[in-house]
Amino acid sequence: MLYQLHEMQRSFLTPLMQWAEASSKMFSNPVSPFAHTPFSQRIAAGYELMYRLGKEYQKPAFGLKTTTIKGNDVNIVEQTVLEKPFCKLLHFKKDLPDAKLAALAQPAVLLVAPLSGHHATLLRDTVKALLVDHDVFITDWTDARMVPLADGPFHLDNYIFYVQDFIRHLGPNVHVISVCQPTVPVLAAIALMASEKDAKLPKTMTMMGGPIDPRKSPTAVNDLAVEKPFSWFENTVIYAVPGNYPGFGRKVYPGFLQHAGFIAMNPGRHAQSHREFYQHLVQGDDDSAESHRQFYDEYNAVLDMPAEYYLDTIKTVFQDFSLPKGTWNVGGQLVRPQDIESVALLTVEGELDDISGLGQTSAAHDLCTGVPAEKKQAFVVEKAGHYGIFSGRRWREIVCPKITEFIRENQ
Repeated sequence: MLYQLHEMQRSFLTPLMQWAEASSKMFSNPVSPFAHTPFSQRIAAGYELMYRLGKEYQKPAFGLKTTTIKGNDVNIVEQTVLEKPFCKLLHFKKDLPDAKLAALAQPAVLLVAPLSGHHATLLRDTVKALLVDHDVFITDWTDARMVPLADGPFHLDNYIFYVQDFIRHLGPNVHVISVCQPTVPVLAAIALMASEKDAKLPKTMTMMGGPIDPRKSPTAVNDLAVEKPFSWFENTVIYAVPGNYPGFGRKVYPGFLQHAGFIAMNPGRHAQSHREFYQHLVQGDDDSAESHRQFYDEYNAVLDMPAEYYLDTIKTVFQDFSLPKGTWNVGGQLVRPQDIESVALLTVEGELDDISGLGQTSAAHDLCTGVPAEKKQAFVVEKAGHYGIFSGRRWREIVCPKITEFIRENQ
């Protein structure tokens, strides 16, 4: 019922937000006479803040049109190379003749994006930096409310099978990078392939800020999963998609509830950010205001997660600790990270990560005992939080060059 109430509220707010947007432009556009009245900037700023607080945010585009290679601008063409009901595999193809692409000899990278509330576009900065030296592919997960019930359920096991299909499609000379949540199913996918002696194992696996072993340096996210019984998650956050979407009747963890959880983690910081946005608008600081818009256009755009996948993740990863305990069965097969021998391993953690605590990701080294020591690297990014290891200045100047070097060494 909550999802239906949310949709009713959204229907009610939509015309109000459209009016607020129009009013903001009316008091800020220089051709409008209202823009030259007293206090027009404050009125326009108030209306825009109202609009942005109440509007519905759609999935943003990656918008990566070019990259620069050896001082030359190269056009980028975004292509779908493989499509499944719950995910598309996207390729950021460089628009160059085949001979020039071959001469670049750029290693193929499969970037596995999180399915944890935000869209894959959250990794735009990650993709942008990797594009310079790599041939980049990314998993673009589908909003579960857009997937018809006829396409069946989507469990954590299905996530693993998807990752394996993508690796095999791109392999065997592919390098896998997983950010946050997918570190666990990606490690499981590669371990299962290693146990089967799959010929298309990737060359390397880079695990970034993920809960391989959530028992180490537990955060507020980990504590919530442990403090609440499994039944609480089943009964509190799972709802059926209403009839105005293709996924009508599908059980999901709605995006609007996830967004409320994101905000609740740091309400004061978000409130301060919106206050500053208002002041920037009043002061005419367009650059700062635009930075705020760009951040929240991404941050506020959320998707519904399939209920089966979300609940599987809560139980398997955060309550049973099945991966580090060695008790995880996928499709009747035990997940054995110790069977991985040829795939080089790099872990990347943020010193100040408040989502996946320090040590949770590097726990992969203790599990992957079959990987030779010379093929293992652990890297901690000083003064970096969770988002800082894959976005922003530290990502571009410190982390991305480290990953590039690691991939080259194991190519």
